[in-house]
Amino acid sequence: MTAGNVTKHRILVLGAGYAGAGAAGRLAKRLHRDDVALTLVNDEPDFVERVRNHQLAAGQELKYRPFDAMFEGSGMELKVAKVAAVDVDRKTVRVVSTAGEEELAYDTLVYALGSRWNDHGVQGAVEHAHEVASRAGALRLRARLESLEPGQKVLVVGGGLTGVEAVTEIAETHPGLDVALAARGELGDWLSTKGATHLRKVFGRLGITAYEHTSVAAVEADQVKTADGEAVAADVTVWTTGFATHPIAEASGLQVTEGGQIVVDAMMRSVSHPDVYAVGDAGYAMGDTGKPLRMSCATGTPMAWQAADAITAELTGLKQPKMPLRYFQQCVSLGRKEGLIQFVTADDTSKERVLTGRTAALYKELICKGAAWGVANPGAMVLSKGRRVSVAAVDSKVGV
Repeated sequence: MTAGNVTKHRILVLGAGYAGAGAAGRLAKRLHRDDVALTLVNDEPDFVERVRNHQLAAGQELKYRPFDAMFEGSGMELKVAKVAAVDVDRKTVRVVSTAGEEELAYDTLVYALGSRWNDHGVQGAVEHAHEVASRAGALRLRARLESLEPGQKVLVVGGGLTGVEAVTEIAETHPGLDVALAARGELGDWLSTKGATHLRKVFGRLGITAYEHTSVAAVEADQVKTADGEAVAADVTVWTTGFATHPIAEASGLQVTEGGQIVVDAMMRSVSHPDVYAVGDAGYAMGDTGKPLRMSCATGTPMAWQAADAITAELTGLKQPKMPLRYFQQCVSLGRKEGLIQFVTADDTSKERVLTGRTAALYKELICKGAAWGVANPGAMVLSKGRRVSVAAVDSKVGV
């Protein structure tokens, strides 16, 4: 089969985070460029290492990774634009860029628009709190932190991974500030006993105050109000209480969960529209243990590989693959000099075993570098490259 007698199969990938960029790069390596037209849509021209946004907010410089250099020679088209709407009935996506509005058609869609910060409807959070879920948010927080005087108060709301990494990074980089964290439960209650004990020691060394069993009901310019009616002073409030999906998926007509995630099968294919695949935070997938995967880079990457390999198999006649979807560890940076590696079971339950200290910090750094390297080098995990698309597969997908 050649591109001269069969229309190219159009694959459109929306979003270029770890999952989207990973899926696009893997597809570019696995499918022959003469048979597919692969387009990656993202609202920024470079790869954002989201797992390092707390470092950016604290004042550190991160490596610039432009997509045109990362995917040079792949045959992939990069379109820098914002996704405005998806029409799954017409199989089109409306995007907006500096050049104006445009409609893109697809035969196969990979939806990887990820997630954003979740204010949970808390009064004043949008107006007064900062977030680190986006690069723009991290940069705004960075500028605000740099404007503070010694002794001024920074309160991070949220006791999960993002909150812990953000508060320790800020405290280490800005030792003159009064830094605190508010958690709904006990500090590190998702960790093993050893892990939680180590976390408390690090908080003590960095001088971080922990407000435990504290729910924030309202955010004001210079304080937060708790559900108990108490006021906690905060010149800067940082909101890290989880993530929310973009509303585009639900508006498109795809079957989604109450939280807006696209419901997918084991191949990451939408259960309502089989020509749509959802990966990363945007997809609601079950892990190997039968439990839903949480929003994380740890699951977004294997989800992306699963979708890319499933699409490749469908178009080339290969056997459908099955990627392991389970957990091994939670890697937590506690500033640049400290870390915590919490080993977990396949369903993400903490084991007692942990790795701490400088060794854990180096371990986490290797994980972060490996994730970014994997996005930039998708062929490293691909055994066969440039497979030709079968005529029968293309006919069944595009109806020619």
